[in-house]
Amino acid sequence: MPACCSWNDVLQYETNKVSRIQSVNYGTIKWVLYVIVFSYVSFALVSDKLYQRKESVISSVHTKVKGIAEVTENVMEGGVIKSLQSVFDTADYTFPLQGNSFFVMTNFLKSEGQEQKLCPEYPTPKRQCHSDQKCKRGWMDPQSKGIQTGKCIPYDKNRKTCEVFAWCPAEEGKEAPRPALLRSAENFTVLIKNNIDFPGHNYTTKNILPDMNVSCTFHKTQNPQCPIFRLGDIFQEAGENFSEVAIQGGIMGIEIYWDCNLDRWSHHCYPKYSFRRLDDKYTNESLIPGYNFRYAKYYKENNMEKRTLIKAFGIRFDILVFGTGGKFDIIQLVVYIGSTLSYFGLATVQCLPLLKKYELVVEPKPTLKYVSFVDEPHIWMVDQQLLGKSLQVVKGQQVPRPQMDLTDLSRLSLSLHDSLLIPEQPEELQLLREEVAPKSKDSPGWCQCGNCLPSQLPENRRALEELCCRRKPGPCITTSMLFRKLVLSRKSLQLLLLYQEPLLVLEEEATNHRLRHCAYRCYTIWRFGSQDMADFGILPSCCRWRIRKEFPKTEGQYSGFRCPY
Repeated sequence: MPACCSWNDVLQYETNKVSRIQSVNYGTIKWVLYVIVFSYVSFALVSDKLYQRKESVISSVHTKVKGIAEVTENVMEGGVIKSLQSVFDTADYTFPLQGNSFFVMTNFLKSEGQEQKLCPEYPTPKRQCHSDQKCKRGWMDPQSKGIQTGKCIPYDKNRKTCEVFAWCPAEEGKEAPRPALLRSAENFTVLIKNNIDFPGHNYTTKNILPDMNVSCTFHKTQNPQCPIFRLGDIFQEAGENFSEVAIQGGIMGIEIYWDCNLDRWSHHCYPKYSFRRLDDKYTNESLIPGYNFRYAKYYKENNMEKRTLIKAFGIRFDILVFGTGGKFDIIQLVVYIGSTLSYFGLATVQCLPLLKKYELVVEPKPTLKYVSFVDEPHIWMVDQQLLGKSLQVVKGQQVPRPQMDLTDLSRLSLSLHDSLLIPEQPEELQLLREEVAPKSKDSPGWCQCGNCLPSQLPENRRALEELCCRRKPGPCITTSMLFRKLVLSRKSLQLLLLYQEPLLVLEEEATNHRLRHCAYRCYTIWRFGSQDMADFGILPSCCRWRIRKEFPKTEGQYSGFRCPY
């Protein structure tokens, strides 16, 4: 049993076959795709700095709020409403929070003089009662202000509520004052200190520059690096109204983005500030919009512990720091270049559907024509756009004649009654002797074989038919036995037509038309070999008129040479 593999199989080198397509169209498409891919790869490399190793920022934040606010409160004393003036400083309206956040109070409600004793609960629709049966001793819930005693007592002249043991008097369910009591807080300023570190790059910096003006205020265009922010400006940049948000409070985000280029030749590492509101400003009133919380100030009066309960409304500022630091890294550059090399293969992939063969071919341009002389071993490629005179004398580019398999019946018009032409039967190969044939009186001056006729085409197209089968004087190819067998044999041509359409039945005129064009095709395949060249091959005048004589048209003029046939 043979082995599944051997050293000979292992020690081999394999490579893909490379085909070169000599085509202006395909070449243009390929280079256009190459330019597009190269432009995209280069743009992405430079704009996104893909040659750098990126690392996320690590940061710490510290804030200081400054500002003074004067507050006027209306209080009831002895049945008379009096206005009480008070001043709020930093210790009154700022509260430290966990993380990168701070809170500024903008509005509040006070419940003063509370002490722990028995009192009626505040009369909400769910807390009102009519008898002791609705009040359960010892019962309480998260919404209750205290522990029920089981009694239903009057709250005022018209309402009764359950008695509770709590901080009394119970907090009243008032709405936040309008306008906000500390609406002047929009003039407060906050200093944000932000230190960042990229440990992988061993780089540390901060947002406060050594030459910073301590009296500066942030402005998006005039002073974008100043770390001191006016609260009203923050809301303005976010497209919000500070006075409206200050009534019930809200949450504002201060975003600090660090996009640091740590390369020496283009060092850049400065923060970029932006602002946006984070809470839902469209929240329904019943869902408790805004931002608020409660805290108490405790004191003693007549040896009785009392407190002042404050429901604070305000703005919570969340400072969000993010960003990356990048530094040149040769490994990242090599990996990127290696990953993008495959993109250039897209040019070949896009061209493959357009190709029918994977061999070395020369694709003719629509204006290229091919000429073959019986007394020359090569083929001439001529650009029709350069034609200003007869094809007989125009010089072009030499093209090697493709090799042809003489035993291929699908390409040679041989009938089944004719013997195959092979080198062992030299009598079938009637060679053309280099003898000067007498010219016909109708043959034009450019004719070298004596059997050509003047073109019947208009003058602007006549140069395409001014072509003889020979470059130098000699016998005409139409006198060759090969020409009669390969081009003029009616049985051979009929065989080829029936090979394509086995049930072909045509009238004599239609049959002559098909045989005539089939003969044209047989001659071009015989003399030019390559299918692509045959499509653009030019028949000599002598051959064309000999075929027309054998398979004539009953009436009218011939349309003239056209390719492909």
